[in-house]
Amino acid sequence: MTSVLVADDQEMVRTGFRLLLGAEPGIEVVGEAGTGAEAVERARRLRPDVVLMDIRMPELDGLEATRALTADPDPPRIVVVTTFDLDEYVYGALRAGACGFLLKDAGPRLLVEAVRAAAAGDALVSPSVTVRLLRHLTTPAPRPTLPEPLSPREIDVVRAVARGRTNAEIAADLFVSLSTVKTHLTNVQAKLGARNRVEVAAWVWEHGLVS
Repeated sequence: MTSVLVADDQEMVRTGFRLLLGAEPGIEVVGEAGTGAEAVERARRLRPDVVLMDIRMPELDGLEATRALTADPDPPRIVVVTTFDLDEYVYGALRAGACGFLLKDAGPRLLVEAVRAAAAGDALVSPSVTVRLLRHLTTPAPRPTLPEPLSPREIDVVRAVARGRTNAEIAADLFVSLSTVKTHLTNVQAKLGARNRVEVAAWVWEHGLVS
Protein backbone atom coordinates (compact mmCIF):
# COMPACT_ATOMS: atom_id res chain seq x y z
CA MET A 1 0.00 0.00 0.00
CA THR A 2 1.42 3.40 -1.01
CA SER A 3 0.73 6.07 1.61
CA VAL A 4 0.34 9.68 0.48
CA LEU A 5 0.31 13.07 2.20
CA VAL A 6 -1.40 15.90 0.29
CA ALA A 7 0.02 19.38 1.01
CA ASP A 8 -1.87 22.32 -0.53
CA ASP A 9 -3.25 25.54 0.91
CA GLN A 10 -6.57 25.11 -0.93
CA GLU A 11 -8.99 22.78 0.82
CA MET A 12 -10.82 22.09 -2.46
CA VAL A 13 -7.60 20.85 -4.07
CA ARG A 14 -6.77 18.62 -1.09
CA THR A 15 -10.27 17.15 -1.10
CA GLY A 16 -10.15 16.50 -4.85
CA PHE A 17 -6.78 14.78 -4.63
CA ARG A 18 -7.94 12.69 -1.65
CA LEU A 19 -11.04 11.51 -3.51
CA LEU A 20 -9.14 10.70 -6.70
CA LEU A 21 -6.31 8.84 -5.00
CA GLY A 22 -8.53 7.14 -2.43
CA ALA A 23 -10.45 5.47 -5.23
CA GLU A 24 -7.28 3.85 -6.57
CA PRO A 25 -6.25 0.35 -5.44
CA GLY A 26 -3.01 0.28 -3.51
CA ILE A 27 -3.03 4.00 -2.62
CA GLU A 28 -4.06 5.50 0.72
CA VAL A 29 -4.10 9.20 1.60
CA VAL A 30 -2.93 9.23 5.21
CA GLY A 31 -3.00 12.98 5.83
CA GLU A 32 -3.35 16.52 4.58
CA ALA A 33 -1.49 19.76 5.23
CA GLY A 34 -2.55 23.33 4.49
CA THR A 35 0.82 25.00 5.08
CA GLY A 36 4.43 24.16 4.42
CA ALA A 37 5.15 23.91 8.13
CA GLU A 38 2.27 21.44 8.55
CA ALA A 39 3.57 19.46 5.58
CA VAL A 40 6.98 19.03 7.22
CA GLU A 41 5.54 18.18 10.65
CA ARG A 42 2.97 15.72 9.33
CA ALA A 43 5.34 14.06 6.89
CA ARG A 44 7.80 13.42 9.72
CA ARG A 45 5.05 12.11 11.99
CA LEU A 46 3.02 10.06 9.49
CA ARG A 47 5.98 8.80 7.40
CA PRO A 48 4.13 8.70 4.04
CA ASP A 49 5.78 7.12 1.02
CA VAL A 50 4.88 10.09 -1.21
CA VAL A 51 4.15 13.77 -0.54
CA LEU A 52 2.23 15.83 -3.10
CA MET A 53 3.66 19.28 -2.44
CA ASP A 54 2.19 22.59 -3.56
CA ILE A 55 4.68 25.41 -4.08
CA ARG A 56 2.91 28.50 -2.80
CA MET A 57 1.76 27.91 0.76
CA PRO A 58 1.72 30.07 3.91
CA GLU A 59 4.21 29.85 6.79
CA LEU A 60 6.71 27.85 4.74
CA ASP A 61 6.60 27.55 0.97
CA GLY A 62 6.86 24.23 -0.83
CA LEU A 63 10.48 24.87 -1.77
CA GLU A 64 11.62 25.23 1.84
CA ALA A 65 9.39 22.35 2.94
CA THR A 66 10.93 20.14 0.25
CA ARG A 67 14.45 21.08 1.32
CA ALA A 68 13.63 20.34 4.94
CA LEU A 69 12.17 16.90 4.18
CA THR A 70 14.79 15.78 1.67
CA ALA A 71 17.48 16.56 4.26
CA ASP A 72 15.99 13.93 6.58
CA PRO A 73 17.73 10.54 6.83
CA ASP A 74 14.85 8.62 5.21
CA PRO A 75 12.87 11.23 3.24
CA PRO A 76 9.56 10.65 1.48
CA ARG A 77 9.35 10.89 -2.28
CA ILE A 78 8.14 14.39 -3.09
CA VAL A 79 6.15 15.31 -6.20
CA VAL A 80 5.73 19.04 -6.74
CA VAL A 81 2.24 19.98 -7.90
CA THR A 82 1.89 23.47 -9.32
CA THR A 83 -0.32 25.71 -11.41
CA PHE A 84 2.62 27.22 -13.29
CA ASP A 85 4.82 25.27 -15.69
CA LEU A 86 7.42 28.04 -16.00
CA ASP A 87 7.86 28.85 -12.34
CA GLU A 88 11.34 29.30 -10.89
CA TYR A 89 10.08 27.92 -7.59
CA VAL A 90 9.32 24.60 -9.30
CA TYR A 91 12.84 24.40 -10.66
CA GLY A 92 14.19 25.21 -7.21
CA ALA A 93 12.09 22.48 -5.64
CA LEU A 94 13.34 19.90 -8.11
CA ARG A 95 16.90 20.90 -7.40
CA ALA A 96 16.10 20.65 -3.69
CA GLY A 97 15.31 16.97 -4.09
CA ALA A 98 11.76 16.59 -5.38
CA CYS A 99 11.48 13.58 -7.66
CA GLY A 100 9.16 15.16 -10.20
CA PHE A 101 6.46 17.67 -10.82
CA LEU A 102 2.95 17.79 -12.16
CA LEU A 103 0.61 20.54 -13.25
CA LYS A 104 -2.63 20.76 -11.30
CA ASP A 105 -4.63 20.56 -14.52
CA ALA A 106 -2.77 17.47 -15.78
CA GLY A 107 -5.77 15.27 -15.02
CA PRO A 108 -6.48 12.36 -12.68
CA ARG A 109 -4.63 9.73 -14.72
CA LEU A 110 -1.32 11.57 -14.54
CA LEU A 111 -1.83 12.33 -10.86
CA VAL A 112 -2.17 8.62 -10.11
CA GLU A 113 0.76 7.75 -12.40
CA ALA A 114 2.93 10.37 -10.68
CA VAL A 115 2.22 8.86 -7.27
CA ARG A 116 2.90 5.32 -8.47
CA ALA A 117 6.09 6.37 -10.27
CA ALA A 118 7.38 8.20 -7.20
CA ALA A 119 6.62 5.22 -4.95
CA ALA A 120 8.52 2.98 -7.36
CA GLY A 121 11.57 5.23 -7.21
CA ASP A 122 11.05 6.82 -10.61
CA ALA A 123 9.71 10.22 -11.59
CA LEU A 124 6.85 11.23 -13.80
CA VAL A 125 7.47 14.56 -15.45
CA SER A 126 5.46 15.76 -18.40
CA PRO A 127 7.88 15.72 -21.38
CA SER A 128 6.75 19.06 -22.80
CA VAL A 129 6.89 20.69 -19.38
CA THR A 130 10.34 19.27 -18.69
CA VAL A 131 11.77 20.67 -21.91
CA ARG A 132 10.10 24.08 -21.60
CA LEU A 133 10.96 24.52 -17.94
CA LEU A 134 14.60 23.53 -18.19
CA ARG A 135 15.16 25.41 -21.44
CA HIS A 136 13.61 28.52 -19.91
CA LEU A 137 15.44 28.42 -16.60
CA THR A 138 18.93 27.21 -17.45
CA THR A 139 21.86 28.83 -19.22
CA PRO A 140 24.41 26.40 -20.64
CA ALA A 141 27.49 26.26 -18.45
CA PRO A 142 30.94 24.94 -19.38
CA ARG A 143 30.91 21.16 -19.39
CA PRO A 144 32.63 20.00 -16.19
CA THR A 145 35.36 17.43 -15.94
CA LEU A 146 33.84 14.51 -14.09
CA PRO A 147 35.96 12.13 -11.99
CA GLU A 148 34.51 9.38 -14.17
CA PRO A 149 33.25 10.71 -17.53
CA LEU A 150 30.00 9.57 -19.09
CA SER A 151 30.30 6.99 -21.84
CA PRO A 152 28.87 7.76 -25.32
CA ARG A 153 25.89 5.48 -24.57
CA GLU A 154 25.29 7.15 -21.23
CA ILE A 155 25.27 10.52 -22.99
CA ASP A 156 22.65 9.17 -25.41
CA VAL A 157 20.55 8.11 -22.44
CA VAL A 158 20.82 11.38 -20.52
CA ARG A 159 19.98 13.42 -23.60
CA ALA A 160 16.83 11.36 -23.99
CA VAL A 161 16.00 11.87 -20.31
CA ALA A 162 16.42 15.62 -20.75
CA ARG A 163 13.93 15.55 -23.61
CA GLY A 164 11.38 13.92 -21.32
CA ARG A 165 11.55 10.39 -22.73
CA THR A 166 10.48 7.54 -20.46
CA ASN A 167 12.73 4.53 -19.80
CA ALA A 168 10.59 2.40 -22.12
CA GLU A 169 10.83 4.99 -24.91
CA ILE A 170 14.59 5.29 -24.47
CA ALA A 171 14.96 1.51 -24.67
CA ALA A 172 12.96 1.44 -27.91
CA ASP A 173 14.88 4.38 -29.39
CA LEU A 174 18.29 2.89 -28.59
CA PHE A 175 17.34 -0.74 -29.30
CA VAL A 176 18.35 -1.91 -25.83
CA SER A 177 16.48 -3.57 -22.99
CA LEU A 178 14.64 -1.68 -20.28
CA SER A 179 17.00 -3.08 -17.67
CA THR A 180 19.97 -1.74 -19.67
CA VAL A 181 18.48 1.75 -19.63
CA LYS A 182 17.93 1.52 -15.87
CA THR A 183 21.53 0.36 -15.37
CA HIS A 184 22.84 3.29 -17.43
CA LEU A 185 20.74 5.73 -15.38
CA THR A 186 21.95 4.24 -12.11
CA ASN A 187 25.56 4.63 -13.25
CA VAL A 188 24.94 8.17 -14.48
CA GLN A 189 23.33 9.24 -11.22
CA ALA A 190 26.34 7.90 -9.32
CA LYS A 191 28.78 9.76 -11.57
CA LEU A 192 26.85 13.05 -11.39
CA GLY A 193 25.85 12.77 -7.74
CA ALA A 194 22.24 13.17 -8.90
CA ARG A 195 19.39 11.90 -6.74
CA ASN A 196 16.91 11.25 -9.55
CA ARG A 197 16.26 11.59 -13.28
CA VAL A 198 15.03 15.17 -12.88
CA GLU A 199 18.42 16.24 -11.55
CA VAL A 200 20.03 14.34 -14.43
CA ALA A 201 17.85 16.27 -16.89
CA ALA A 202 18.70 19.57 -15.21
CA TRP A 203 22.43 18.76 -15.42
CA VAL A 204 22.13 17.97 -19.13
CA TRP A 205 20.38 21.27 -19.88
CA GLU A 206 22.73 23.27 -17.68
CA HIS A 207 25.76 21.97 -19.55
CA GLY A 208 24.45 22.35 -23.07
CA LEU A 209 24.19 18.68 -24.01
CA VAL A 210 20.82 19.27 -25.71
CA SER A 211 19.63 22.12 -27.87
